[in-house]
Amino acid sequence: MTVAPISVSGALKEYFGFEKFKGNQQEIIESILSKKDTFVIMPTGGGKSLCYQLPAIISEGTAIIVSPLIALMKNQVDLIRGYSSTDNIAHFINSQMNKAQITQVKKDIISGDCKLLYVAPESLVKQENIDFLKTIKISFVAVDEAHCISERGHDFRPEYRKIKGMLSDIEENIPIVALTATATPKVQTDIVRTLGMKHPKIFISSFLRDNLYYEVRPKPSKQDAIKDIIKYIKKEGNKSGIIYCLSRNSTEELAEILQVNGINAIAYHAGLDASVRSERQDHFLMEEVQVIVATIAFGMGIDKPDVRFVIHFDIPKSLENYYQETGRAGRDGLEGNCIAYFSPKEIHKFEKFILSNKEKTVSEKEIAVMQLSEVEAYSESAECRKKFVLHYFGEDMGNCDKCDNCQHPKEQKEAKDEIKLALQVVAETNERVNIPNAINILIGRKSADITANNLDTLKIFGKGSEHDMVFWNSVVRKAILLNLLEKDIEQYGVLKLTESGKKFIKKPNSAKIVLNHKFEDGDDDDDVTTSNKSGGNVLEPPLLELLKSVRKTVGEKMKLPPYTIFSEQSLEEMATFFPFTSDELSKIHGVNPAKATKFGKAFLDAIKKYVEENEIERNADFSIIKTADKNSNIKVNIIKSIDKKMPLEHIASSYGLNMEDLLIELDSIVHAGTKVNINYYLQDAVDEDIQEEIFDYFMQAESDDVDVAYKKLKTEDIELREIQLVRLKFLSDIAN
Repeated sequence: MTVAPISVSGALKEYFGFEKFKGNQQEIIESILSKKDTFVIMPTGGGKSLCYQLPAIISEGTAIIVSPLIALMKNQVDLIRGYSSTDNIAHFINSQMNKAQITQVKKDIISGDCKLLYVAPESLVKQENIDFLKTIKISFVAVDEAHCISERGHDFRPEYRKIKGMLSDIEENIPIVALTATATPKVQTDIVRTLGMKHPKIFISSFLRDNLYYEVRPKPSKQDAIKDIIKYIKKEGNKSGIIYCLSRNSTEELAEILQVNGINAIAYHAGLDASVRSERQDHFLMEEVQVIVATIAFGMGIDKPDVRFVIHFDIPKSLENYYQETGRAGRDGLEGNCIAYFSPKEIHKFEKFILSNKEKTVSEKEIAVMQLSEVEAYSESAECRKKFVLHYFGEDMGNCDKCDNCQHPKEQKEAKDEIKLALQVVAETNERVNIPNAINILIGRKSADITANNLDTLKIFGKGSEHDMVFWNSVVRKAILLNLLEKDIEQYGVLKLTESGKKFIKKPNSAKIVLNHKFEDGDDDDDVTTSNKSGGNVLEPPLLELLKSVRKTVGEKMKLPPYTIFSEQSLEEMATFFPFTSDELSKIHGVNPAKATKFGKAFLDAIKKYVEENEIERNADFSIIKTADKNSNIKVNIIKSIDKKMPLEHIASSYGLNMEDLLIELDSIVHAGTKVNINYYLQDAVDEDIQEEIFDYFMQAESDDVDVAYKKLKTEDIELREIQLVRLKFLSDIAN
């Protein structure tokens, strides 16, 4: 029997409801379906999970998904079950399950109902699981968070190293899919080799996330950082966010402080009971809490699309960690702010801790220190932050406009001579120095490494002594970004000259640098920007959310759609100018005296209370600056003509307008809070039953959008023009 070829596009629509693939998802899926070893490097939010979920569903047998965390497995299983009519489609096996639960999972696999089985590498070690997997049809094995395999990657898990041996024990030639969001070129090589992947097809998506904003702020003290975080979160209103700390105690302490300051926050770390962690994760996903304060135990694979900010209270230990964790923000493609607090003292403290760790080998310590130095360089750099991070992952780009350094650039300095001197240091040491030693040679500092290797005898030693370490660090980092130098990962950050670098020494060209930040100085430029508490012309987002809530309550009480009370624009002006009286309220766009009297009290009370509680100083003379309306005379004459019950066609003709233009003018008049009575015209223009149906629609609708209304009502043979006319009557009668 011949089987019809599977349409992956059709499967995408059928099983996930999506119309089209993102990026290179389709090519990846087709590679997996063709039973080829496939390596996927895709940033967080790029849609990695779909790349193995869809082929698993449409392939014969069960796909084994190796995942590092129980929380991650649970989250993924819940998501895939959400797309299916049955929960049997996806299961996980972990150490917290009893025998009865595991037996049920195995039954669903044997029956063919289970298409995805999530397991931790530790579970694969168990002989009983290996024996069972030998008896079933395995479509492929997907190793999620594959960077855990490499000692040079973050979140290294020794158990991941055993995956290949376990797979060979189960069945030879099982197709392998490796997936990660963060992997340097060296880590990529480690993954392919350790998993024994055979000529894998490698798919590397851009690491660039256009919607994310990156910023580094100074951390003079913990108290200063906490105050800054509280200000920031309150400014953001009720937006969802994650705060990362390095220690469990810090998460508990910070979460408690946030709670005391009126922010709905909870702590999350590995020291909590598994059921508590699961419960708190669910609270965050279900928006029962606004902020989760967590260690790196939280976040891997967490798919909450509307996380609007990720704050690092403590600087991360590697750029891989940082990129992965900031990737939790803005997964829906909308705004995501990534803020890190940096303290040089903390970097030095982490370095001492690494070097004093007796459980780590010398090479592990060197790798950890090198990774930490990259974080330090990133934090202090005045170059484009996204450019810096992407270069680290082997991707080149120009400057962005979504980081603090690009939005507030420092003055550039010509530095071709200094760059040449830095390159010469690398050349004259036969390419065997790292960044710190190169800088020590330039400034003439005799460190232990310098004297031990007789590098202080070089002619170039001290040739750059007129500049400090910050300056030379900026120079060397710029040379790396310009691809004049590269770091040899195999040799723990030893600098190597590129071909371009060798050419630059012979013939230098113009190259400008910006000096790195000196965070010890406590630069005022890095202060947090908070709401303008002097009042006027600055929208207060928390007040806007409060007024929306008031509008909803008033609407429910009066049995009216909220948008008919006050428009969004009206609420925004209220949250900007803080009216206290009905007279002041009537100056707001879309609010006339009658409307101010009818609906205003609850809103004015809310505004007064907010201003008092937040110690906002209002402008002494309440004034709203508006541009003059050039068509105000026409509007007045249109209103007079309607009062005389002139046909709308005649009114339009009188002022050189077509009917569509007239309706736009009438729309503007009504939204400004003025009543217009077009009942005389509607009697002949729109059937009474149709008027009633349209009127009823707007009474139940969430907005007065005409296009949305037309889509809903066109099946009833109701025309767009009829909707436009009745909507004017509705807004005049109900909203004004």
